[in-house]
Amino acid sequence: MQQLKQTKSSTIQYGPRFLQLAAPLLRDARVRRMKQFPHHRNLTCYDHSLAVAYYSMVWSARLGLCRDRRSLIRGALLHDYFLYDWHVPGSCEGLHGFSHAACALQNAAADFPLNRLEREIIRRHMFPLNLMRPPRHMETAMVCVVDKVCAVYEGLCTNPHRKLLAYCDNHLN
Repeated sequence: MQQLKQTKSSTIQYGPRFLQLAAPLLRDARVRRMKQFPHHRNLTCYDHSLAVAYYSMVWSARLGLCRDRRSLIRGALLHDYFLYDWHVPGSCEGLHGFSHAACALQNAAADFPLNRLEREIIRRHMFPLNLMRPPRHMETAMVCVVDKVCAVYEGLCTNPHRKLLAYCDNHLN
């Protein structure tokens, strides 16, 4: 019984399904550049985006809400693909919270082929902060909600997503 508990707590339930869809982007050197940019507390943009993508997939699978998991994961992985340190004054035009989604979309569209849904997820993920761009699809709404939940969790915890990040690192390398 003790061995069963250890095994169950040390695995990531949706990990294989997630990595099957996410690995091509997660292995891409351009996406891995996000590891250079701090985001929330002690996490990088890469760490945060990976967590948002994973938990968006988990919640959508458990709730049966999203039809296009591939686009959900790709859009979530690229939602903060703005490629600058927003903590440095002058690193972006305007206030980061209002401007980074457009910057992320511009960068992602320049580096990767994106479908309409992936573009929407990236551009509209800051709703409700950006009231003029509400989600049009369930996948976008899912990323909006999970992004906010992850940001709060990352602000409150010292080592958030530790198991998820270790799992992905072990299985991608």
